[in-house]
Amino acid sequence: MVDRCKFRRSRLKSAGFTLIELMIVISMILILISIAIPLYNQSITRAREAVLRQNLFTLRSVIDQYSMDKQKAPQSLDDLVQAGYLKQIPNDPMTNSKDTWETVQEDVLTSVDQTQPGITDVHSGSSAIGSDGTAYNTW
Repeated sequence: MVDRCKFRRSRLKSAGFTLIELMIVISMILILISIAIPLYNQSITRAREAVLRQNLFTLRSVIDQYSMDKQKAPQSLDDLVQAGYLKQIPNDPMTNSKDTWETVQEDVLTSVDQTQPGITDVHSGSSAIGSDGTAYNTW
């Protein structure tokens, strides 16, 4: 009977974790999190930049197609939707809005057959700095 009591007492003492062990585990978890969060944020930024590049490429090519087909440049991005070149205007991933695209209106005609000037280029409405060191509104 005495041996059983000693066994139970020794088992109870070693059943839990010490405060030092818990602090070490929590410290290791915090170190891993502090490494993971910046990498996660960087991957989100890269993904948004890739979407921005693709949206700019699409808008610019559609503006060129519209200008060549209609012999006039579009006066707004809504003209591209109304003419059926786009289903809808894509969101600017940096501002998360369709209304922040900055259009470049040129007075110069881009083709010989063109009858009136209009939009020739489009940029993001965000003035934040990209991962390449340039502002998004200069892309």
